[in-house]
Amino acid sequence: MSVSTASTVTYESRDGVAILTLRGPKDLNILTHDMVDALRDCWHRFNASEDKVAILTGGGDKAFSVGANLADPPDLWKFVPGIGVAVEKPVIAAVNGICVGGAAVLVQFCDLCIMSEEAKFTYPEAKVGLSGGLITSLAARIPHKVAMEFIFGLADLDAARAYEVGLVNKVVPKAEVMDTAMAYALALRDSAPMVLSMVKRFVEEVLAKGPSERAGISLSQTRAVLESEDFAEGAAAFAEKRDPKFTGN
Repeated sequence: MSVSTASTVTYESRDGVAILTLRGPKDLNILTHDMVDALRDCWHRFNASEDKVAILTGGGDKAFSVGANLADPPDLWKFVPGIGVAVEKPVIAAVNGICVGGAAVLVQFCDLCIMSEEAKFTYPEAKVGLSGGLITSLAARIPHKVAMEFIFGLADLDAARAYEVGLVNKVVPKAEVMDTAMAYALALRDSAPMVLSMVKRFVEEVLAKGPSERAGISLSQTRAVLESEDFAEGAAAFAEKRDPKFTGN
């Protein structure tokens, strides 16, 4: 077992399972620029690791996350698996407490979800006056009218309702959330990885993508080019009037 600790996200590798934990003051796990960047780095680390499955959860016993820092909101698309970072391995959300706004977006893009009986999803962005639009992809994952009621901020989704409409797989007591998520993870760890990756890719193609989702994927891909070693080499070669030596990195 290995554990790597950042100020906002921890990455623990346990028996072939990566456990990514959001951490913030007062166990509220507010989504800040630092947390977005740290979780994005964790997805890259997970992709490159020998870990077969990831569990994403919140630190403490109050919240998965209470959502974005409204005083300085980050670009949430950067850390959403499948948007900011392509992740072909299974990802399980373990929702241990309240899950607000952008955190609900993060959970909806996970492949599976275990939820505490006491937890709930809430999306107050229409009342706050802020949204990046990724929440609209929820309408491809649960019934349309239920999604609209939630997105408009007219009703929260408590654990029972979230299970009823298919947003979560299991609802368990808070003390059992991680154990239940780990049981799923260990079963997936021992499954054929090529099959899991293939069917995950196929499912992502089946699910409809909204404008914010498509834009986030495009931004991720264009940013990767702008931040690449090849771009730095190409710009330097142009300035130095020589042929560039590209490496594909």
